[in-house]
Amino acid sequence: QAQLVESGGGLVQPGNSLTLSCASSLLNLDTLTVAWFRQAPGKERERMACIWPDANTYYADSVKGRFAISRDNAKNTVYLHMNSLKPEDTAVYFCAADRAPYCSNDGSGVDYWGEGTLVTVSS
Repeated sequence: QAQLVESGGGLVQPGNSLTLSCASSLLNLDTLTVAWFRQAPGKERERMACIWPDANTYYADSVKGRFAISRDNAKNTVYLHMNSLKPEDTAVYFCAADRAPYCSNDGSGVDYWGEGTLVTVSS
């Protein structure tokens, strides 16, 4: 059983928005550092955003101002709100969580991973 489950992916037209969710029935996400990564075909995994237990956040330059990461502790869920989507945002998006207050830039050493959700931006 996956410890993190992503949802919300799909096909969206350029310029539109999509919100991804990362939930867990096994982990208390409010105590973990949670990150969103993505991996496009033929490309390396890329860190998009991180949120720490104190709600501090980090964004990659490529998505700063377009994407927002947030938590709903009551629902034990972390979200990635994606706006002004571009075809180059097409990728499989993964949720990752770490017990340490550390947001890995390449995903190495992360404690928990989801299986990913596909986002396709195309007209």
